[in-house]
This record gives sequence, structure tokens and C-alpha cells, in this order.
Amino acid sequence: MKAAPLPIQRPDDAKLLVIDAQGRLHHARRASLAQQWLRAGDLLIANDAATLPASLTGLHLKSGLPIEVRLAGRRSLAVDDVREFTAIVFGAGDHRTRTEDRAAPPALAAGDTLALGPLRATVLRTLDHPRLIALAFAGEPDAIWAGIARHGRPIQYAHVQEPLALWDVWTQVAALPVAFEPPSAGFVLDWRLLGALKAQGVDFATLTHAAGISSTGDPALDARLPFDEPYHLSAATVAAIAATRARGGRVVALGTTVTRALEHAASRGAPRAGVGVADQRIGAHTCLRIVDALISGTHEPGSSHRELLRAFASDAVLENADRALERAGYLTHEFGDSVLVERSNEIDCRDRVPDTLVVAA
Repeated sequence: MKAAPLPIQRPDDAKLLVIDAQGRLHHARRASLAQQWLRAGDLLIANDAATLPASLTGLHLKSGLPIEVRLAGRRSLAVDDVREFTAIVFGAGDHRTRTEDRAAPPALAAGDTLALGPLRATVLRTLDHPRLIALAFAGEPDAIWAGIARHGRPIQYAHVQEPLALWDVWTQVAALPVAFEPPSAGFVLDWRLLGALKAQGVDFATLTHAAGISSTGDPALDARLPFDEPYHLSAATVAAIAATRARGGRVVALGTTVTRALEHAASRGAPRAGVGVADQRIGAHTCLRIVDALISGTHEPGSSHRELLRAFASDAVLENADRALERAGYLTHEFGDSVLVERSNEIDCRDRVPDTLVVAA
């Protein structure tokens, strides 16, 4: 499939491929989502995380060589817990070069100092790969936030050549800035859609999940995605899920991050309000406990996002959908078209191992 080259969140001609519970495919306009494909009594849940300007350029002071640091994870969503991150590091270059073709970073070792605009960071350790490190910023949380805000840029890939502004990667419900890349399924949201949901009798709720990076450019690292990601589930959203279940409605996740958070929260029983860290990998092995349908972008086979769809539909159905997407010219990546996939009626959870036993490396 071809990548969407322009940072337009809600193009008028956006497409929607619906994969229903029987494995049938339906081509539609994304604008018809609320009126045609969601039902009264359903609950749509979105990720309200705002996207950080998580790409920081600077120097590796020991060698004097340029670097780009892409923040990729942290331990919690707490505002003051902003000193330590995991990060992907590249050498010279920028987003206009394909990620897989980017120069390697200079050799990094524990104790090295990185000058990143107004910020200073120390390499704590490498994480079994020369591009993946743990780092710690110097200074107080307010100064670190200010440095990221002033110097950082949104993480970006070569299929969009135009430099992204922060507003390009924030959804209409963006709140706490904790995502490293945008929860881009939420780009479909606007006030028109929210109004249509209400008129249709579809409830709406949010959670906060620190959406991680989608690509490192290295096959070995990409195989470790998604990294562990913290989330927060509010009491109001937990109550909305219970009410939806009681009336026989569907829980519809707007994005793979929502699916990951909800299924982790329910991994030991009924979901509870509070914080957690989604450390599982969802795929063909997973027996879904909460999510009945998923609205997502179109994803190429082999990606962690595409792998998650295997929890909803068989490989044969997804391969058929891949061919349909290709033939109909659907656009992929964050500004592309969308897929709505209902959980298959043919999936027997008795044949699946618990997803809590299959965790990301």
C-alpha cells in the first residue's frame, strides 16, 4: 500500500474498510462511521494522550558527532517522573532519510553526555542494542519539560516530507502529553463525529495511554515492539464499559493503544480504574476480554499493529483484506485510511493461550 504523504487528519475522501464478524468486507467512506457502522448502545473509547515533541537533535559530547534521540518510553505517566527515558538514537541525518537507512549513532557507553539543545542527558546504559539506550536528563522536571517543548519536534518518517508541527499530531481530544507518537486512529475525531455519535446513541469515553514508537529502522529492534507502555483508566470509563456490557452493546476501541490498555486492565478479571503498564503483546494467541471491535489505520503485514489484528480475525480473512486494501488504493500510515474490524464469530478462545503469558521482550 502507498503511504499517505500529507499531514491531513480528516481528508474528505478518506476510506474505511469494514471487516465484519463473519469475515465479510465492506468498502465505505470514513465519514459514514457513526451513522452506518456503529450502533445505539455501543461505546467508543479513544486515547486522549497528547503527543510529545519526542525527537531531540544534538551532539554526543565525547565524539563531537551529531545525533538524533527519539524518546521511546518511560516508567509512568506522572508529571514529575520525567527524568529517565528509554530512547532510540540515530547518527547524522533527519526524517527525510528512510528510518532503515539512517546512519548509526556514535558508539555509546554508560556515562556519556548528550547535549540536546538546552538539555543535558546522561546515558545510563545501552539496552542490548547500539541504538537503544536508557538516559537521564539533568535538572528539575519543569526545566526538562520546557527543554523538550522548546527544542523537540514530533517524531517523523520519510513518507511525510513536510516537517510536522505539533498540532499535526494532536487529536481533537488530546490532553496529557505522554505519547511518543500520535494515537493516530483518533485523527478521525472531530466535533461533527462526536455529535453524530450522540445522535446515534453511541457513548464515548477516553483513557490515557503513552503510545510508543512505530518503527526503529532495525529489524531486530522492530521485533521487540511494542515496548512497555503506561496507561491510566478512569473510573468513569470503567463504569461506561460496565454499562455497555449490561445493555448488550459493543466496546469499540479507537486504536491499537486503546485495545492494549483495555485488555491489559482486564487480564486478571474485570477492569479496574487506575494506572497500569501494558507489557503484553496482542496477536493470534490472544483471547480478547473487553474489546469487541477495533477502528485503526491500515497497517502493513509484519508490523506490530497489524499483528494485533490477528486477535480479531483469522489470517485468511486478514490476507483477503490486505488484497482488498491494495486493489482499492487505500493509504497507509498515520494520515491514511481506516479499518473497522469486528471480533470474529469463528474465534474459539479455548484454543488460545492467555495473553498475559506472552509478553513483549
